[in-house]
Amino acid sequence: MTEKNQSSAVYDITRDLIPMPASIQAGQFLSSLSPATQIQFDESDANLAFIAKYLDENLISLVGVPSEKDLTTVQNIHLALNRTSTKILDEAYSLKIDETTITLTAPSPAGLFMGVQTLLQLPRPFPRNRHPIVLPQCKIYDIPRFEWRGVMLDVARHYFSVSDVKRVIDLISRYKFNHLHLHLTDDQGWRIEIKSWPKLAEIGGSTQVGGDLGGFYTQEDYTEIVSYALDRHIIIVPEIDMPGHTNAALASYPELNPDGKPPELYTGIEVGFSSLSIDKEITYQFISDVLREIAALTPGPYLHIGGDEAKSTKQADYKAFIEQIQNITASLGKQMIGWQEISQAQLIPGSIVQYWTDEADLGQIQEGVKVIMSPARRAYLDMKYHPDFDLGLNWAGYLNVQDAFEWDPVNYLESIPFQNILGLEAPLWSETLETIDEIEYMLFPRLLCYSEIGWSRNASQDFQEFGKRIGNHGPRLDTLDLNYYRSELINWDNDKRAGNASIPRRRQDLRLRF
Repeated sequence: MTEKNQSSAVYDITRDLIPMPASIQAGQFLSSLSPATQIQFDESDANLAFIAKYLDENLISLVGVPSEKDLTTVQNIHLALNRTSTKILDEAYSLKIDETTITLTAPSPAGLFMGVQTLLQLPRPFPRNRHPIVLPQCKIYDIPRFEWRGVMLDVARHYFSVSDVKRVIDLISRYKFNHLHLHLTDDQGWRIEIKSWPKLAEIGGSTQVGGDLGGFYTQEDYTEIVSYALDRHIIIVPEIDMPGHTNAALASYPELNPDGKPPELYTGIEVGFSSLSIDKEITYQFISDVLREIAALTPGPYLHIGGDEAKSTKQADYKAFIEQIQNITASLGKQMIGWQEISQAQLIPGSIVQYWTDEADLGQIQEGVKVIMSPARRAYLDMKYHPDFDLGLNWAGYLNVQDAFEWDPVNYLESIPFQNILGLEAPLWSETLETIDEIEYMLFPRLLCYSEIGWSRNASQDFQEFGKRIGNHGPRLDTLDLNYYRSELINWDNDKRAGNASIPRRRQDLRLRF
């Protein structure tokens, strides 16, 4: 060991990492980055080129001054693929930092991207305003706990711009989420252009909760969102809710309504009053056209058909409807996902059920069917943090940071075998949310809990330990220019007051550096 490196000081590498990697061997010394540090990768691989650029924009380009300490300097960062994996191992990675080299290897570009997120959390002080960047010498091996780590954003109750959705993608990708479920249609709004049924967007997308002007994504907008997410190894999961939650569609095309009359556009927040006409042939032509266009725009393997709260549809009709829709979905080469009510039907293998409420029967999990865990009492991000909180609802209770952390998808329901659990998803419904500031405020810090639960194989469910990590992580949230709720349950390692009641306001078109 050189005399130069012997002068390095040790710090706790795990004090603010979220999510916690599976295995960490911390060294005793530090290394620094310099403006001359080079990223080396196979330049013929477009995925690696993007990851290298992402790393450069978010870390290397911020190195403006040399370290004040007498440290060894990292000369090269190697990004390399080792293509031997199964599906869940695709996101595994190995990260090694020594005196002069950082080596990041993974079976796939997705694994490299996950490793980059860990690498971005290692420098101290934080890379902002061209500070020196110092890294701990270490060895990390990491692998996700669950295959599905998702967030749902409701763009139907309130419309959010393409830039807003990209901002959400940026933020969740930092914490190793790999699915963004977009709730595109509901009673209050239809948010995606369907060329064969143009009135859906023109009429159904014209308003939102409260009666303000709505909006919709053109197919070009949607393609832009999908591409942006794929670059960050996030699969977009589009949801077209049916047979209920369909007032926007019925107002656009009254022939889909059982009585053939157009209902008024709806701007409230009640549920369960609308239904497609189950018995009309045009209904299935409509659904086939919509799903066909969405499937063609969505490279991911999933189509979410909703299926929840269909209170205006008879149970026998509902079951037959779901079974017919799953055949349409399968004919398009996609796997059907639906809220837990679809488990009443006879599902084909490969279908995915999304559990959400203790108040409805999940039914017996059929062979070949997987479950995404999204229990409202533990994972619904639109629930208020506490009774006096300005945003959100409370029908499922209040959801503080500790309650968001202290549950496990594996044992939440005894009726679901471990092998049937695909992972977890945290939905954010938007009845009370109108801006990206409010979205961020409801996401963070609770989203950090779901990151830990979904990724970390060694998650202890010890809130005291994890709460300390959240507090220590606070300055990193600040570097993301993030509006987050400084929960009074957390001792925040920054200068901001805990338990703040107001929501900071800032410009709306804000994403991360790259």
